[in-house]
Amino acid sequence: MSVQFDSEKRNHRKLGAEMELFISMEEAPGMPFFLPNGMVIRNELEKFWKEEHRKAGYQEIKTPIMMKQELWEQSGHWHHYHENMYFSDVDDQSYAIKPMNCPGAVLIYKSRKRSYRELPIRYGELGLVHRHELSGSISGLLRVRSFTQDDAHIFVLEDQIQSELNSVLDLIDVFYSKFGFSYKIELSTRPEEYMGSIDMWNKAEEDLKRVLQNRNTDYQINEGDGSFYGPKIDFHLVDSIGRSWQCGTVQLDFQMPVKFDCEFIGEDNKVHRPIMIHRAIYGSIERFMAILIEHYEGNFPMWIAPVQVKVLPISEKQKEYALQVKRQLENEGIRVELDDRDEKIGYKIREAQMTKTPYLMVVGSKESEAGTVSLRNRKGKSEVLNLVNAIQFMVEEVRK
Repeated sequence: MSVQFDSEKRNHRKLGAEMELFISMEEAPGMPFFLPNGMVIRNELEKFWKEEHRKAGYQEIKTPIMMKQELWEQSGHWHHYHENMYFSDVDDQSYAIKPMNCPGAVLIYKSRKRSYRELPIRYGELGLVHRHELSGSISGLLRVRSFTQDDAHIFVLEDQIQSELNSVLDLIDVFYSKFGFSYKIELSTRPEEYMGSIDMWNKAEEDLKRVLQNRNTDYQINEGDGSFYGPKIDFHLVDSIGRSWQCGTVQLDFQMPVKFDCEFIGEDNKVHRPIMIHRAIYGSIERFMAILIEHYEGNFPMWIAPVQVKVLPISEKQKEYALQVKRQLENEGIRVELDDRDEKIGYKIREAQMTKTPYLMVVGSKESEAGTVSLRNRKGKSEVLNLVNAIQFMVEEVRK
């Protein structure tokens, strides 16, 4: 089977419609509408993100979606990113809808005096941003105008740079391994338009090189593709059919703390300036979902599948027992649907397979009398299990 044919079969826009995950509408070009099934996946991704970041010592924040023009001038976005931004006037004051979350995190850092004892400070934010993409470049969830970045902004001392970068790279590996992705790494260096001094840029690039080399990590140099405020490490995921997708990024920034006059009181009781690490792992929730849909061809792992089990009674006589099975699954936190339509069981099984439901529980007269279910997986393998054992099996599958 050719990669092109496989790619078409996996197309996330096609599967997104068939599985009722998301839709695009002319009323909001490039701004996807998430349907209930899509929200299940999205919520599970966010839940996993929050759990792992809490364990890694991050504090979650939320910053405004729209802030005054002066802020974006100070950050450099007004000059370097103006053509990709949306604007609004409120009370005769010019505002911009944020294209990035960084300035908001900086303002929170600056909201009170800081001590060296507090650093590193790790702020994580699932922040909604808007960027003006050309209409011809918009594509499903892969390239959109409205999306949620899984950002983090870490404020560190100079001697914490290497250890903190290592921790970030370890966390990224936890995430990508969870979904079965291998990945390639690029180090993107100073672009033609940049902020700050060459010396600062050279130091930042050397810091990123050092952490990769000390980890014996293979990487390629991507000349001139850094952000305007700092060099970065980019992560390219390799999916199940060998395609590469750019997702995560880690950026080392000596510039923005200068722009915003960020400070902390050092051990010597003098004022010093922190260094910022910007990083994202999913890149954006929307883009990562698109990649997952195509990577799995819609056959999601049990823990993020919109519907984890469908209960299918063979006839009207088993409806009451089927409802009992559904309730017991729900009590264990399993996402379950009951298909009690007056249709032949073969039709209901085929339809459930089309929606790529991980497990089916078929119940007929024998099962209802014996307190069992016929448990069938996506590959068509089935076995008869006691209901209690079947439910425990489901719980363990989700836990795995």
